[in-house]
Amino acid sequence: MITVADVEAASERLAGHVLRTPTLPSPGLSELLGADVTVKLELLQRTGSFKARGAAAKLLALGPAERAAGVAAVSGGNHGIGLAVMAGALGVRATVVMPRSAPARAVARAEAAGAEVLLADTMKGAFALMEELCDEGLTLVHPFDDPLVVAAQGTVGLELAEDAGELTDVLVSIGGGGLISGVATALRARRPGVRIWGVETDGAHAMTAALAAGGPVQVELSSVVSTLSAPTVSSLTHAHVAALVEEVVTVTDAEAVRGTLDLAEHAKVWAEPAAGCLLPAARRVLDRVGPDARLGLVVCGGNATTTDVTAWAERFGVPS
Repeated sequence: MITVADVEAASERLAGHVLRTPTLPSPGLSELLGADVTVKLELLQRTGSFKARGAAAKLLALGPAERAAGVAAVSGGNHGIGLAVMAGALGVRATVVMPRSAPARAVARAEAAGAEVLLADTMKGAFALMEELCDEGLTLVHPFDDPLVVAAQGTVGLELAEDAGELTDVLVSIGGGGLISGVATALRARRPGVRIWGVETDGAHAMTAALAAGGPVQVELSSVVSTLSAPTVSSLTHAHVAALVEEVVTVTDAEAVRGTLDLAEHAKVWAEPAAGCLLPAARRVLDRVGPDARLGLVVCGGNATTTDVTAWAERFGVPS
């Protein structure tokens, strides 16, 4: 497992390459949820999500031969955008594999940044294609199964610990588990009393399944939330969540979409459903711990179009 020293080293490495995103109280969400809420606005990060941190850290650690060969990654959207943009900025050739379910905007943004984008029929197929590319000599930039990447994502938690007021509970979305693993490592070291809660959707529940099985297992994906749709977590991220996280809460796709609309209306930020899922989960956490809790929400990304969210709201019958 990584340590807070690894996260601190990542923070130094990333200086000048990524933004220190705002950590702010949210009066609107506090009123909506009936408890004090602070938001970490990582959707304002370069590339629109926290993924720029892990991608930059891995790229900065490459040796000359690895830089010359180029890098490859698999992504449901945000990791691909993050790698494409940061690789372009650092002069490294990048190939990104995405499932056909990935948002068209994510594909376009990765291509516009100079990456080659390959599409696979499924996320499982995307991971398999990524492995083939790495066998051919490209360097893997894994979205979550890499200590360097996890430590870099943990800088989100380091900033939250330094910038937020008193918190009792922090909620973090889970795809493959890299973000929550890093954030939990930083927060447990800097604020030992804070409880950390993970959030997944019912149709992208790889960490919930791993916790039940005692280790990573493959799950069938059915969620529209592609940026949380990892077919499995890793041994690395499972170990961190099992040791450091209070519980993983699952919500429906409809609840995640409703949460996206609520973030827009009450927090005045346009987030994606991967962040929208935090609001229904926060209600369940408050039911468990009581209204005196002081919540921290890591608003992880904002790479969803109004067209996407409107279509999902209509599909699930979510009122606007």
